[in-house]
Amino acid sequence: MNNPHTNKSLYVCFTVYINMTKKIIAAFSASFLLLSAFAVKAQTPPAALIVGDRMPAFSLTAQDGKKFNSADYAGKDILVIYFYPKDESMVCTKEACAFRDSFNEFAKAGAKVIGINSGTVASHKEFSDHYKLPFILLSDPGNKVYHLFGVKDKMFISGRETFIIDRRGKVAFTYESMMQGKKHADDALTFVKLHGG
Repeated sequence: MNNPHTNKSLYVCFTVYINMTKKIIAAFSASFLLLSAFAVKAQTPPAALIVGDRMPAFSLTAQDGKKFNSADYAGKDILVIYFYPKDESMVCTKEACAFRDSFNEFAKAGAKVIGINSGTVASHKEFSDHYKLPFILLSDPGNKVYHLFGVKDKMFISGRETFIIDRRGKVAFTYESMMQGKKHADDALTFVKLHGG
């Protein structure tokens, strides 16, 4: 024989259980959506700098151990800043040597050449000494400046991109190519000769 009091108690317990489950699911869903939104925001890569953008301020260490502060040069010199994946790799070496071979022409046009990647100061020193590179190589641990400029990885490899910063401290030219290392130097020199001085 059914006890009506027992049935009522079971019904109340079941109702409470259902309501609690709904609240838990709702709270979990809200938390999941919030975390997803933060994850998407965190993973969104910064936008690449384009012509007309102001150069972001940064400070890095050069191959000679000295600090390089962009603020010391912004608005005073033309800066040819090239990001490259790795010291001593084939395309990066061709690119660096092309900038080296054109170094005097860049200097005559009033431009300073600066190479940047995440390699260590010691690695940059060895690379510079090996190929007698007369320009500045900056160590960018964690690719912080690389991301400030909005350079993008290519197939899990750091990207290769060149920026020319004019005397107003703004981007005047960009060039991106993973395999055409020498063309970075050639095109940058052509631009500086036409628009620099």
